[in-house]
Amino acid sequence: MTALARAAVPASAGTAPRGALARYVAAASLARMADGGAVVAVVLLATTRGDGGQVAGVLGACLTAPHLLGPFVARRIDLADDGRKIIALACLLYAAALAAAVATYGRVPLALTGLLLALAGLCGPLLTGGISTRLPAIAGCGADLRRAQGWDVATYGIGGTVGPSMVAAVSAWGSPALAAHCLAAATFLAAGLVMRLPYAAPGHGGNPQAVPGAWRTIALIAGNGKLRRTLYMTVLVAFCMAALPITAVQMTGRLGIPLAGAAAMTAAYGIGNLSGSVGVMLRPLRGSPDRLMTRLALCAASGLCAIMLSDGWQLAVCLFWIAGVANAFFFAATLAARTEYAPANARGQIFLWVAALKITAGSAGTASAGLLSSWDARTPLLAGTLLITTAAMLAYLPKRTSGLSLREELGRQRKV
Repeated sequence: MTALARAAVPASAGTAPRGALARYVAAASLARMADGGAVVAVVLLATTRGDGGQVAGVLGACLTAPHLLGPFVARRIDLADDGRKIIALACLLYAAALAAAVATYGRVPLALTGLLLALAGLCGPLLTGGISTRLPAIAGCGADLRRAQGWDVATYGIGGTVGPSMVAAVSAWGSPALAAHCLAAATFLAAGLVMRLPYAAPGHGGNPQAVPGAWRTIALIAGNGKLRRTLYMTVLVAFCMAALPITAVQMTGRLGIPLAGAAAMTAAYGIGNLSGSVGVMLRPLRGSPDRLMTRLALCAASGLCAIMLSDGWQLAVCLFWIAGVANAFFFAATLAARTEYAPANARGQIFLWVAALKITAGSAGTASAGLLSSWDARTPLLAGTLLITTAAMLAYLPKRTSGLSLREELGRQRKV
């Protein structure tokens, strides 16, 4: 681990109280479950009231679009003497805004409902990427931190699958409004659990002026080769892997199977993500996150290529599972890279910049896949394979050049 990474780990790391990781997993799962299921609840609420798809889409966008502003909000974590308080406050605001928007929907102007949802959406990034900044205070560094990052990947999978599933179940049993209130309650509980996580000293070391602003953080990422590679590799892999649910639907026609086969393939991908996170827990990733990202990105590209060439639905289901596993390992490597390469005084902002752009890339990837698959179901997979492979090669070349330069310098020193 680099000296910068060691400096970024609080002195109290490794002495976290027993049960801290369990509380972290519970808090992260509850918060991310709410963030992942809220859009579904809002869309169902608008649809069941007969307001039409246009209103449902606008309200859903009010909840998701503010995620892009998350990096600007994240500076509060880096400035705060206790980052837990900022994340817990975000959880409480999210819960209150979501509950108020649902309770008053149809009784107040639509613009006010949209404003309340936008306030919740603005807090959303702190419920996802923001909570991840607490991990070093719990697990310290080395293998323990890598294992904890496997748990973190699992909470994202739980949030993305359990959240929407719970909303669908509660909506069928009760109503979408009840489901939304359940999500608000889950976020409220997450706030209490966040405050019970170990305290971590602020990264600015008592000098808030040392915390860079949002644009200086972007310049910091752009000027640091490892952080820059972390950003563009994360964005491109998210963009390409987001095509898989759309591709699954389109592949049913090519494979001559019912549409239910698409659900099986998509479920296999989700199960693969969870399986991969369990794999990281049992066998933490070793080595440089920079190199791991490159190799695991190529594994993800290989998975896309294999799915593109598959000619049977049973094989396709297995390959979707393998792609999910590869994506989980890659995600764990990006978490390790953000933790180890981000300076302590800007860690929160870097975490959220990468997370916000990843979410945006995923949405763009889904939309692009819908357009490309109108020509052929394999087109998004081919494009994804080429994009990820190109990104991996771009990431490899600077490291290769740097290694050659180092060997040449050592050779000159020996001659001298």
